[in-house]
Amino acid sequence: MTVTIFLGALLGPMALGVPIAFALIISGVALMMYLGLFDAQIVAQNVLNGADSFPLMAVPFFMLAGEVMNVGGLSRRIVNLAMVMVGHIRGGLGFVAIFAACVMASLSGSAVADAAALGALLLPMMMKSGHDPARAGGLLASASIIAPIIPPSIGFILYGVVGGVSITKLFLAGIFPGLLIAASLCITWLLVSRKEQFQLPPRQSAAVRWKAFVESIWALLLPLIIIVGLKFGVFTPTEAGVVAAVYSLFVSMVIYRELPPSKLFEVFVSAAKITAVVMFLVACAAVSAWLITVADVPGELAGLLEPLMDNQTLLLFAIMVLVVAVGTAMDMTPTILIMTPVLMPIVKQAGIDPVYFGVLFIINNAIGLITPPVGTVLNVICGVSKLRMEQLMKGVMPFLIAELIVLFLLVLFPQLVTVPAAWFGR
Repeated sequence: MTVTIFLGALLGPMALGVPIAFALIISGVALMMYLGLFDAQIVAQNVLNGADSFPLMAVPFFMLAGEVMNVGGLSRRIVNLAMVMVGHIRGGLGFVAIFAACVMASLSGSAVADAAALGALLLPMMMKSGHDPARAGGLLASASIIAPIIPPSIGFILYGVVGGVSITKLFLAGIFPGLLIAASLCITWLLVSRKEQFQLPPRQSAAVRWKAFVESIWALLLPLIIIVGLKFGVFTPTEAGVVAAVYSLFVSMVIYRELPPSKLFEVFVSAAKITAVVMFLVACAAVSAWLITVADVPGELAGLLEPLMDNQTLLLFAIMVLVVAVGTAMDMTPTILIMTPVLMPIVKQAGIDPVYFGVLFIINNAIGLITPPVGTVLNVICGVSKLRMEQLMKGVMPFLIAELIVLFLLVLFPQLVTVPAAWFGR
């Protein structure tokens, strides 16, 4: 009954168009009234405590770094480097998109920001070269969701804060799975683009390649600085956000000189707006998280999953299918905030490593960004490309299937996550 009241009070207002943050508050209040615990002071206190977290300070800094990266020329130079390196081979523009997505993911941690940048920079080129617009848009959308997997990842930060898991370990554990996702996209693109007829850009000389590399070296140094700094304990994930923001500002304003002081206010306001949305969701989700614990919702769900508790693989398959279903109707941030406190006790009870589970969980949520009808990243690409959603859904399907295959391979073979994570964490 508790689960029914919680889901009804959450999904009902959402169906009526109530913003998710307020629906979270409503669901929390509904549970409080059902349990006879309603107190407005408790609601206010949980909202304040939800946002009062030092690790969450990384979110605004990484958001700012992503905004600066797109405005200050870092994204454009990364795409240009990929273009001169592999743009001339068959299907090269697709490989350019995947390579650029991996590098940009290690700068921003935001799938939406990467989708906007890749769509604006690469989609016109791919369409001009003769690629099918829907397929090209589908590839760009699928490549953009690498951002929440490769560090720095805002999704890992939220999961780590809500679930009480080391964010540094999550960051390092996400590197290899993110590269596996990229490899699956490369293979899929190679297969689906073979029948297309398109123009290939000319092969660039060694001098042009070297020039592109030199111009992009400052952008390429940032992910290296972050990963090395985290691995050797030079700074925490929160401090890494500050490093990323300051470094990107310095490179954009002093070295590339594409971000004039007159645009700083606009960039800061844009980053602040996105951050405010995320932080308000986090704060409101704290009310539901507290009530979920008090009402023992995880205990009820564990009872339903009791037959699978002795088999970690089957349990993970069941949870992944559940998260995929939720991801079709809910955006990534609220899904993390709502489901983490529900699933974490079950995961620990089953003896599953929370870091390993966190990687699977975030990959699953990232895939939810390209599953309709919500599909935030799909909507971004639709806006950039002027394609209809049904067209883009058809184009994204082969890449979506490839990413789901990788996800379930990671469930079957945990060593694909745990072994590289242990190596990076040494």
